Amino acid sequence: MPDQPRPACPSTLFSWEFADDPYPAYAWLREHEPVHRTTLPSGVEAWLVTRYADARATLADPRLSKNPIHHSEVAHAKGKVGIPGERGADLMTHLLNIDPPDHTRLRRLVSKAFTPRRVAAFAPRVQELTDRLIDDFQARGEADLIHEFAFPLPIYAICDLLGVPREDQDDFRDWAGMMIRHGGGPRGGVARAVKRIRAYLADLIHRKRESLREVGADDLISGLIRASDHGEHLTENEAAAMAFILLFAGFETTVNLIGNGIYALLRDPAQGDRLRRALNEGDEGVLASGVEELLRYDGPVEIATWRFATEPVVIGGERIAAGEPVLVVLAAADRDPERFDAPDVLDLSRTDNQHLGYGHGIHYCLGAPLARLEAQTAIGTLLRRLPDLRLAVEPEDVRRRGGLIMRGLRELPVTWGPVAGAGPETGPAAGPGNAWGAGHR
Repeated sequence: MPDQPRPACPSTLFSWEFADDPYPAYAWLREHEPVHRTTLPSGVEAWLVTRYADARATLADPRLSKNPIHHSEVAHAKGKVGIPGERGADLMTHLLNIDPPDHTRLRRLVSKAFTPRRVAAFAPRVQELTDRLIDDFQARGEADLIHEFAFPLPIYAICDLLGVPREDQDDFRDWAGMMIRHGGGPRGGVARAVKRIRAYLADLIHRKRESLREVGADDLISGLIRASDHGEHLTENEAAAMAFILLFAGFETTVNLIGNGIYALLRDPAQGDRLRRALNEGDEGVLASGVEELLRYDGPVEIATWRFATEPVVIGGERIAAGEPVLVVLAAADRDPERFDAPDVLDLSRTDNQHLGYGHGIHYCLGAPLARLEAQTAIGTLLRRLPDLRLAVEPEDVRRRGGLIMRGLRELPVTWGPVAGAGPETGPAAGPGNAWGAGHR
């Protein structure tokens, strides 16, 4: 019999349709072309790795460099394979762009800020920020949970951790807003925001270096300065780049984790109600496992940051030449049926859940403990304080943001309180307007 024609991919990669729901296309790639060469919207050619086993191995493969200097078309692709504006702002020497031994040295310096003890000590501040933000909109009965909650919470938290003075934090919020509202490119909002942040960090580092002579400080930027001054070979550019990437990666991933997580719960009344009930009974373990499942199900990082083959490499049977870019599709790997039972089902009680939402290997997300704390605090507090939370629009009207690496929402309009037309005996009507179903008031 002649070979049957291969079915077509159900969605054009990186289209708006694809951004809204990429999972059918990823399922097709896993089955038919698990290591797939494609042209990205920027015009750069890259390989997409979609199966879990291949993805996990690729993330830890030392033959794949994080340094864009290894890109075979580095001159042509300059500015297209990293964060827009970071090259022009002299912010390239951060953890997402370097390999050992520099990566080992810099990660060791910064990791002290993310120890379990340090993160646990930060929990009261995260709770304070969470409650303050909810206080601002609770009486109103409606809110956009992206711009009024999921976005400002991690911004203020990471600013506190870095040591940005309170009086400057609203400026950081504005710059961060430019990053997530506007597109990339050399003249995009991201590039402009990066330049402003770089100028601010240079001034802040200078001010903190002067003040350290008079009074000690426990923030991360002060720690980096002390390390540099005590012979750790940390240049001012490295200190600024480290502070920048912790801000950039530390806020946007958490914005998306909180936003995507709440949206998933609002679309799945059974799972949302299960989590709310467990919280009311004091079962915090369900919240911890639930956040892990939300990371797997619709995580904040769709595609891991860039890697470049330093020699010919075979991944999933495909030969990748030296210098070619490799992108590990975390969103596809974390729904691989070869690794997860019923991968397209949200199950907050899932226990076998070694997802790749925060990567794997030496580049595993340094700030993951803080992001988990923020997500658990944000989602848990929101559901406790607004138990009848529901979408204010139909699910298909919630818009996704475009972008290659991150996966997040432009906005998340919600409401709470009695549903119009519902009598006191019947309670809110079930349906898309009530995420928790009938009877939860």
